[in-house]
Amino acid sequence: MKISVVLPAKNESAAIGQTIAQIQALQLIDEIIVVNDGSTDSTKEVAEHAGAIVVTHPYSKGNGAAIKTGARTATGNIIIFMDADGQHDPNDIPRLLEKIEQGYDLVVGARQRGSQASLGRGVANGLYNGLATYMTEQKVEDLTSGFRAVQADKFREFLYLLPNGFSYPTTSTMAFFRAGYSVTYVPIHAAKRIGKSHIKPLKDGIRFFLIIFKIATLFSPLKMFLPIAVLLFLIATGWYGYTLYSYNRFTNMSALLYTGSIMIFLMGLISEQVTALMYKDNK
Repeated sequence: MKISVVLPAKNESAAIGQTIAQIQALQLIDEIIVVNDGSTDSTKEVAEHAGAIVVTHPYSKGNGAAIKTGARTATGNIIIFMDADGQHDPNDIPRLLEKIEQGYDLVVGARQRGSQASLGRGVANGLYNGLATYMTEQKVEDLTSGFRAVQADKFREFLYLLPNGFSYPTTSTMAFFRAGYSVTYVPIHAAKRIGKSHIKPLKDGIRFFLIIFKIATLFSPLKMFLPIAVLLFLIATGWYGYTLYSYNRFTNMSALLYTGSIMIFLMGLISEQVTALMYKDNK
């Protein structure tokens, strides 16, 4: 088993050297790949001095793009993805690898209580996990954790699905579930990051809603659209019953609600077929 560690890094010179040294101290890893995502500080130089293989983007393409570059560069049959900012403890790596050896295809480091960066992000991640659990009918403990170990060949199957931004953990986890691969979780504690966070509250708020819809469309869109369609249908029927009893007529509002219900159901049905094609085996 050859093991590669991929560290996406943007302006992480304060933490990257320490992170690499801790990984090397394990004496388990065959290669450490740092994807320097357009850093303007000395991230590249510090990482090279520490002994990592450094691949540099000429400009910042995003965390997901760095992950994809790292996955393409890695030569190991097992890839471990983790943050370069000191949040993830390299000493947890053997516990993730133990699960891989037991036959799992994706092992996610699930952050425990007190590990979230803020109350807002903790609430958001709780909603992500709940929705993903509903969609997959499997217990999802941490959908957005970036600390994970994967079978490299299976992960590369889904590179075309991964966004260039920050939601690669969500996309890859749901893709593994959809493909029927084995997913499990290992409890971890995420420390406070070293250096300045790249998170922006307003941008993250918009991203929250986009991730909600992405979760649905990546696994089973009909499970998201059908309850909304049924709710609209029931409201339309209730309103029709009220207007028929009170005014003895069928109103435009009832027609609009019924039409909306049918349209949303059909959108879900079409999305379901498109999603099935996304996961079609072309090999």
